[in-house]
Amino acid sequence: MANKLFRTKSLQQMMQAVSDSEHGLKRALTATNLVFLGIGCIVGTGIFVITGTAAAQYAGPALSISFAISALVCMFVALCYTEFASMMPISGSAYSYAYTTVGEILAWFIGWNLVLEYVLGASLVAVGWSGYVVSFLRDFGIAIPADLCNAPFTFKDGEWIATGAILNFPSVFIVALITTILYFGIKESVRFNNIIVIIKIAVILLFIGFGISYINPENYVPFIPENTGQPGQFGWSGIFRAAGIVFLAFLGFDAVSTVAQESKNPQRDMPIGILGSLIIVTILYILVSLVLTGMVNYKLLNVPDPIAVGIDSAGARLFWLRPIIKIGAIAGMSSVILVLLTGMPRILYAMSVDGLLPPVIGKVHRKFRTPHITTIIVGSIVAAISGLFPIDLIGELVSIGTLLAFSMVCVSILILRIKRPDMHRPFKTPIVWFVASAGAIGCIYLMTSLPGSTWVRLGIWTLIGLSIYFFYGIKHSKLNDNTR
Repeated sequence: MANKLFRTKSLQQMMQAVSDSEHGLKRALTATNLVFLGIGCIVGTGIFVITGTAAAQYAGPALSISFAISALVCMFVALCYTEFASMMPISGSAYSYAYTTVGEILAWFIGWNLVLEYVLGASLVAVGWSGYVVSFLRDFGIAIPADLCNAPFTFKDGEWIATGAILNFPSVFIVALITTILYFGIKESVRFNNIIVIIKIAVILLFIGFGISYINPENYVPFIPENTGQPGQFGWSGIFRAAGIVFLAFLGFDAVSTVAQESKNPQRDMPIGILGSLIIVTILYILVSLVLTGMVNYKLLNVPDPIAVGIDSAGARLFWLRPIIKIGAIAGMSSVILVLLTGMPRILYAMSVDGLLPPVIGKVHRKFRTPHITTIIVGSIVAAISGLFPIDLIGELVSIGTLLAFSMVCVSILILRIKRPDMHRPFKTPIVWFVASAGAIGCIYLMTSLPGSTWVRLGIWTLIGLSIYFFYGIKHSKLNDNTR
């Protein structure tokens, strides 16, 4: 049994399984497409919401340092992802990387938790998208009835409570729209993503460009507020705590690796896509945090719309920018949903190709060459979750699955360096023992800071996944002697 649980799949087997040019996924993505996909998934809720909370409660004007620290940890992880993605241009992301290094059961564990990350992540952003759209329409006198833009259920004090609402219709609408776009092809989806990425980057640059003129240098004093006496409340401990919080704003670069199998030249383009998107986003985040905390005293930023507060501080002179910022936020969240809904079906596709999930999940549309059945299934689940449940309940489980996958990728890259030092690596992680170890330790540290209830829910989700694996996956794995 132990041999079955920890059996690994060779790189040759991985590549052979996905090499079918007639029935496999279509290679249509360039390096530019991959960079835009990365930016599309990273820049979203984080820059429009988390910046204010982290500055007001933990770091003050030194939030830019917190972003730099988080970016460094993400860069360590991204370098490991890049080595794997260029070496194994397949669609399974961290799941496939674990399958070739640490064994089938751990690969399943990672893949199953990536399902949690992508499905709940897309649901979370869809609910946030709904809130921004409702607010934007209200500015123009268009009011959506409360019972059609709120969750009908909430969970409080251990009990399910009916809110009286019918459905969060806007969130269901955006998920259905993006699912339809994804059904018709990756190239069409990328075109849509490119357009909305350009819109939100333009909006962010407008905020930075016009906001610089309204910076009050007194708001930077003191740049690192004195610690209150409690760990994590300002001072250097606050900067590091804020770094843990804003880490969530960087999540998404890993989604680029899920479309490696659809890249025209993955050995060259995957490093550009993953690292390029992360570098661009880091620069934008640091500039936004510097401008925002310069325009507004950090104590006033503990609000859900800190960028809008920054614009309001300039008075009527920048009032015209307020609706444009909301458009940028809506566009930003739209692209995040698109990339997450792109990645999830492709991870399930890879698991199906390996025999761990039923063959129907791995079917590819004859004309559009997309995993159409899985796309519909994932889209339907995300639409249901975002339409029925509130944002706080959905958000609790998003981070832990991501951090777990990140740490496993960092560990796996070291294992593969030991087991297969001779393997061709188009991209090599520099100072690999330091970079991979630092990435794994950083992710594990952030996981330990999450509340105990999150770990309990992760345990329940894991038990469900293991039940599926032992009742189906282990019996139908392509690595079984009778199915090779």
